[in-house]
Amino acid sequence: MRLTSTALVLLFAAALAGCNDTLESAAYDTPRVSNKVAQPLPARLIAEIQKKGMDRNSPIMIRIFKEEGKLEVWKAKTNNRFDKVVEYDICAWSGRLGPKVKEGDRQAPEGFYPLTPYHLNPNSKYFLAINTGYPNQFDRANGRSGSHLMIHGACSSSGCYSMTDAQMLEIYAFARDAFKGGQQAVQLQAFPFRMTAENMARHRHSQHYDFWKTLKVGYDHFEVTKRPPEVNVCEKKYVFNQTAPAGSSFNPQGACPQMSTPPALSVALNGFNEAYDVAYSKALKKYDGKIWYDPTEAERKALVADLRKSRSHDLAFAPTGSALKAGKLLDIDDVGQAAPPAANGTAAVNQMATNPNGDPQVQATQAPAAATAAAAAPATTVIPVPQPNPLAPAPQTAQAAPEAAAKKPFWKLW
Repeated sequence: MRLTSTALVLLFAAALAGCNDTLESAAYDTPRVSNKVAQPLPARLIAEIQKKGMDRNSPIMIRIFKEEGKLEVWKAKTNNRFDKVVEYDICAWSGRLGPKVKEGDRQAPEGFYPLTPYHLNPNSKYFLAINTGYPNQFDRANGRSGSHLMIHGACSSSGCYSMTDAQMLEIYAFARDAFKGGQQAVQLQAFPFRMTAENMARHRHSQHYDFWKTLKVGYDHFEVTKRPPEVNVCEKKYVFNQTAPAGSSFNPQGACPQMSTPPALSVALNGFNEAYDVAYSKALKKYDGKIWYDPTEAERKALVADLRKSRSHDLAFAPTGSALKAGKLLDIDDVGQAAPPAANGTAAVNQMATNPNGDPQVQATQAPAAATAAAAAPATTVIPVPQPNPLAPAPQTAQAAPEAAAKKPFWKLW
């Protein structure tokens, strides 16, 4: 009994620290291959790559959407624009929507992370793993902490994005081939949800909304250009595709240098934002008087309880269900009535917070009047979003930008 109790204590402590390869039996849906590190992509993906006019070793980019539980792999075409090759269902991610803030909060990271060959772990006890690089410059500047945050196999998460082993075999191969082709860093974009006007309106009461608006800028840049944005950090915030005078630099905690957006990109973004504003005003009317309930991890796991029971012998197997399916819209007036008065005398709405005990909490930081006022904002005229690349393609293949200050600015590659 003493040995068993000690083992459980060590396992629990490891789980709080993050996905750090402590489980000896972490395996799920493990493919039988002779060499998992060198295993080539399957024929179906090779055919898709060829169909889309891509080189097998061209650069890739990874996008994650927590709420949907999706991981996408995008790849550069011969015109240097990226197209989606494949989409996977994430088997398990822990916590709730919102960024990781501190060690042990069970939150999976949100933000922009450059992945280098150094981040590949072929010897992971979770089959294969890719370290997300958390904390990045933004996280460190804002005092966020955590370690061992991975994309890995085994379908078990304590702050990671966990896939099945079969999925991880393919994701690892995508990264390996891109690095062989000369890509220096694969950009990982981790979002709470697709940052459409409707989703932003649905989540407008979240305490994380201001942070998500900063992520949306990078999201929009990729939607317009279909190229991973150049990411820098200054004044403790993300900045995307910004040029600065020669001799100046981006200091994560210092003042931003004088910055400018390339004119062609600025025009394209103006059109994109005009269309977004119209769609957002429409979405506000749809969700007027409503607030989105972000489900707990326990509520998501309840959706796949039968699946877990079927593999109860696997220590590591711990899938989580969809936050979209487990979440729901609530009447904001009903939520407000249950909340204590705020300091200004108005009815405060409970904040959504990551709760390790799984207690239901509703995400909100604004009073209902704020949503009503926003809905009354006048709509702007729709300007079509440009479909072709707004900037001329570069003769060489573009790569996702690492955090190195000495790297040639992304826009000069165009």
